[in-house]
Amino acid sequence: MNKDYVTVSEINAYLNDKLKSDLNLRNLYVRGEISNYKTYPSGHSYFTLKDKDSEISAVMFGGYKSNLRFEPKDGMKVIINGKIEMYEVRGNLQLYAFNIIEDGIGELYVAYQQLKKKLEKEGLFDENHKKEIPKYPEKIGVVTAKTGAAVKDIITTIKRRYPYCEVLVFSTLVQGDRAAEQIVEQIRHAQNYNLDTLIVGRGGGSIEDLWPFNEEIVAREIYNCETPIISAVGHEIDYTISDFVADKRAATPTAAAELAVPQSSEIKFKIEQYKTMITNSLMDKLNQNKYVLEQISKKQILKNPETMYNIKQMHLDGLIGRFDAVSKKILMDNKNKLFELENSMVLKNPEFIIKNKKEEYLRNVGKLEVLNPLLTLKRGYTITKVNDKVISSVKDLHKEDELEVVFDDGSVKTRVI
Repeated sequence: MNKDYVTVSEINAYLNDKLKSDLNLRNLYVRGEISNYKTYPSGHSYFTLKDKDSEISAVMFGGYKSNLRFEPKDGMKVIINGKIEMYEVRGNLQLYAFNIIEDGIGELYVAYQQLKKKLEKEGLFDENHKKEIPKYPEKIGVVTAKTGAAVKDIITTIKRRYPYCEVLVFSTLVQGDRAAEQIVEQIRHAQNYNLDTLIVGRGGGSIEDLWPFNEEIVAREIYNCETPIISAVGHEIDYTISDFVADKRAATPTAAAELAVPQSSEIKFKIEQYKTMITNSLMDKLNQNKYVLEQISKKQILKNPETMYNIKQMHLDGLIGRFDAVSKKILMDNKNKLFELENSMVLKNPEFIIKNKKEEYLRNVGKLEVLNPLLTLKRGYTITKVNDKVISSVKDLHKEDELEVVFDDGSVKTRVI
């Protein structure tokens, strides 16, 4: 170093060498609370570790962070295993983190994960088991601390949104050793009041404060409860076992109240809409019927109903007239036919008809005699057959054909040579 002056870089390098040479600072555990936590695209996370009196800058490089099983957040109390060095560029004392352990909740976190895995495997988180939250409840129960901010937020929100609903509070401890047992007792007790919905929860807090809602007895009671349950535990980022088992999970107690009841102003608006629609529909129907009635009232038949009777009477008279005319015509036709029969030659002189029919018969017999082939045989002619088929031409004969020659008084057989 120059005896007259030193540079800033030289000072920072010198101090950093001193820090690196101190074995106590090469591997130590530091307890504090995380704030200003931010992860950059490089994968490195930068934050401040503080307690009630002091703070120190800290960094965790991506290679170390990949081994973490959780994402650090602002406000988280942790124990950091790391080393102390100086960031020479800025001259800042800095904690370089190798590992981050949640302070005081390591065992609780493990227990939480184990129970969550167990209940999920048993099917307590299945959606097909979850019950619908009634849209228009008449009575809602709240299982929480009677003096906490959560119960005030829930009651205020319900009364503001849906003042027609009754709210019953079932007071219980929400943190501490006996809280889980009291929560179970109050859930069972609430089922005696014919509730439409039950809200179970509390305001925010540490994982230790929220732990009763991670207890197995509370989870199973929520699962077995016949009344639909909305779980509202902690802040929006907090998730407990109760949230997974409940029929509905709300991010906050206020959000639970909003899920439990509708907005009365919206209902009134819809009612007005329906009222307008029904009124318009009825008016349209009334106007249509009024028009139809007016058209009917203008019809002549209503003004002079005798007209309808007269028209029907005229139609009946016409039918009677046609029936009378047809009947008379049928009688006349039959009378004429009877007269013709009575005066016909068949009835007056039946022998004449028989004589005519006999002469016609003899004429027809004579015609048939002329055509009779047997008479031809009597005149000396013959009929030649081959296999009972009459031969009418020499062309139809073949050598060795056996012929049958038929005469008037018999037949002979011969062969074609």
